[in-house]
Amino acid sequence: MAIDSIWSYTPDSGHVEGQDLTGFTVAGTDGTIGHVDREAAPHGMRHLVVDTGVWVFGRSVLVPVGIVTGVDPRARRITLSCTGGEAKAAPRFRTDSETMDREYLTSVGDYYHRLPPRETTAV
Repeated sequence: MAIDSIWSYTPDSGHVEGQDLTGFTVAGTDGTIGHVDREAAPHGMRHLVVDTGVWVFGRSVLVPVGIVTGVDPRARRITLSCTGGEAKAAPRFRTDSETMDREYLTSVGDYYHRLPPRETTAV
């Protein structure tokens, strides 16, 4: 996966442009991570902010949309190509201003880009 592609939905993800994903459940390859709080795309770096609830002590994680492997609008569920542990280990998301910070977003993209590829199945 090219680094730039980490910020774009893959053509086979099932994402429909303009679709509001707020509230969708987000699942890694090993189970539920949380739900979509919001989607943003500053600097062309499109990502989801995922509220993990109590899963990671009530914090949010930032997920580039390029790792979305499936969007199921009926089930309101998004699947990712990483595990919950890998999402938890991404550069820590602390404040909303970070979603606008190119340097922070680049570090998140680099982190996810370095994850080992997996066999994935769409939802």
